[in-house]
Amino acid sequence: MSARSANRTSQPQRVLVANRGEIALRIIRAAHALGWETVAIHSDADADSHWVAQADASVHVGPSPARKSYLDIAAVIDAAKNSQCGYVHPGYGFLAESPEFAERVAAAGLVFVGPSATVIESMGNKVRARQSAEHARVPVVPGTGSLDEPEAVQQAAAELAFPLMVKAAAGGGGKGIRVVTASEELSAAISAAQAEAQAAFGDGAVYLEQVISPARHIEVQILADTRGNVVHLFERDCSIQRRRQKLIEEAPATGLSDALRAQMTAAAVRLAADVGYQGAGTVEFLVQEDRFYFLEMNTRIQVEHPITEMVTGVDLVAEQLRIAAGAELSMSQDNIKLAGAAMEFRINAEDPEQDFFPSPGPITRFDLPEGAGIRVDSGFVAGGEIAPYYDSMLAKIIVHGRDRAQALARARQALSALAIEGINATQRLQLDLLRHPDVQAGHVATAWLEQYLRGSR
Repeated sequence: MSARSANRTSQPQRVLVANRGEIALRIIRAAHALGWETVAIHSDADADSHWVAQADASVHVGPSPARKSYLDIAAVIDAAKNSQCGYVHPGYGFLAESPEFAERVAAAGLVFVGPSATVIESMGNKVRARQSAEHARVPVVPGTGSLDEPEAVQQAAAELAFPLMVKAAAGGGGKGIRVVTASEELSAAISAAQAEAQAAFGDGAVYLEQVISPARHIEVQILADTRGNVVHLFERDCSIQRRRQKLIEEAPATGLSDALRAQMTAAAVRLAADVGYQGAGTVEFLVQEDRFYFLEMNTRIQVEHPITEMVTGVDLVAEQLRIAAGAELSMSQDNIKLAGAAMEFRINAEDPEQDFFPSPGPITRFDLPEGAGIRVDSGFVAGGEIAPYYDSMLAKIIVHGRDRAQALARARQALSALAIEGINATQRLQLDLLRHPDVQAGHVATAWLEQYLRGSR
């Protein structure tokens, strides 16, 4: 056993859950299933929240605004140390992809549940991630490196085909991106993308990528342990998205040939191995007909991870914790099999009729669907409240069937049974989408939902 693994296994099996909402509860349940103890952090707004009550202990980390609580690195690390936690699980969002956080967790003598700070930083910078993909022989979207000088931008654009995307090198969540259809639009688009990227990420560097459209957004889930073992758990289709925010996901991707699936999953494993990845991660691709292109790598657990769990039977969060403790992967590639089809619906506290305007407030009714093949992940119960300070996700409705037809039927059943009062939510729109022939047939691309919404108004 390596010194690093020995240090990890000597840590107390007590994990600080450095997040909130449904992912916090998901981590708590996975840890409890392994026999670990959990400590939840919370802000003022979340003191009486459902997930906090489910942890073995809780620590207040600051006022309601995220920057003063969930994003306060010093407060979160102090919470872990003062509560005798050996591990810190960041979930997704907040500090999950902060190399500084991962580095400071390690410097405090704690184990960060995820890859190293070096890998997070490398894959978080989109230009460097492209370079890593090219090194691992993974096809990338035609594009450039970071561009600063106007002359270099115009020259690079001339070598590519319009339309182009101006993208922030440190981007994420759809921020710092502009689509350009002609050379005269470049200057203004770059200025706007740089300003947005600087404000959001503290880094105004941008680069160019050719627009691949129409295209599907397909991502491959990987797991890698501390001993060099890397496996994939097949793929998810996340093409139904609005402003690059996913609304419905499914696994496996419908209509994907066995040959293309094999090529994409092999590419994802190759990239993870090449960068020395550890933990759970997702390699995202754009797919156009029989070609695929690397988009980015998310160095954390994904919101949509439950559908992979449903079709493979692997508890991804439990594997994250086991890997962090230095254990070897509990499965090999040969014994990971696809079983049936699954779909996930992000139920957000937003009003689709008002351009998805957030709908914070008390939840006066929250009746969840039940039945065969239906799973609900939520950090809320009736009587809880959607605070205005954070992401608007209320729940995830996950369904599984022996095939896609049964999964679609169970999705309609689950969304119809979901009853929410006191706030607006997205389930009625998602139920409408399920009735559309394109969705039923799996004939959607990344621009499909935006086109549907424009046509329905």
